[in-house]
Amino acid sequence: MGTALEPIELPDWAWERAEVRKALRARDMGAVFRHVQQYAGASQARIATAAGMTQGRVNEIINGRREVSRLDVYERIASGLRMPDDARHLLGLAAARERRAGGPAFDLAAFPEVVRVYGAQHSAAEEIQQQAREAAELDVLAVRGLGLIGLNDSLLRACLPREQGGRGLRIRVALLDPGSDALARRAAEIGESAESLAGGVRLTEARLRELADAGDIGVWRYRMLPTWRVIRTDSTMFVGAFDAGWEGHESAMYKVMATPHGPLFRGFRRMFEAVVNGAQRTV
Repeated sequence: MGTALEPIELPDWAWERAEVRKALRARDMGAVFRHVQQYAGASQARIATAAGMTQGRVNEIINGRREVSRLDVYERIASGLRMPDDARHLLGLAAARERRAGGPAFDLAAFPEVVRVYGAQHSAAEEIQQQAREAAELDVLAVRGLGLIGLNDSLLRACLPREQGGRGLRIRVALLDPGSDALARRAAEIGESAESLAGGVRLTEARLRELADAGDIGVWRYRMLPTWRVIRTDSTMFVGAFDAGWEGHESAMYKVMATPHGPLFRGFRRMFEAVVNGAQRTV
């Protein structure tokens, strides 16, 4: 089994097993640690030494009493377990051999942020809901938001802790201003009347206002022509696009995760903050 100071070495085939890859994609460190025990014969003490943790913390993670959420901890675990680059990529980390080390340029492929692509929103629904239920922060950039958060059966509505009035989850929603020229143009793009589209925005605002008194919920109206459709749950984003040929839920959806050097997550988050800062708060 080896001493606590002995490095952990999993065979290459172990990192390629479906259950290990599934755990990495889900960032389920408890499952990863259990697989390390199984395939490397490593004790909790050895895992703790490799990951720079206490044995008690490793035990809590393995038994589901604690989760890992910080990028620097993921990085420490990956380095300590000597994960191959493919495993690191599944975890949303840069390849070990290609970390940013200075110089005029670097290979963005070494810093994968887009970790999954879905054909449309419905294909990503289960994962989005799971992320939202566990999140401390939820940001939504949409047009009217009915399919996302405005109705009882919408994608995110069921994820809100309504029995606690929304406590424990900060929610920010940016919707297209129903009185803007951009809304009229968007309505024409999708073959809908401006009155109908504006009514959808107002309905979403009204339904979110029902929760606002008890929870940390804010709604803003922006006036620019919508391009990106964003759902952010902490350090994960699901990004789609609006176009003249389709509505947002019909767009392909990219799962984008925060990485140490990647520009996409930072760029979309910065864009959302700029939209909110330039918008009118209504709830």
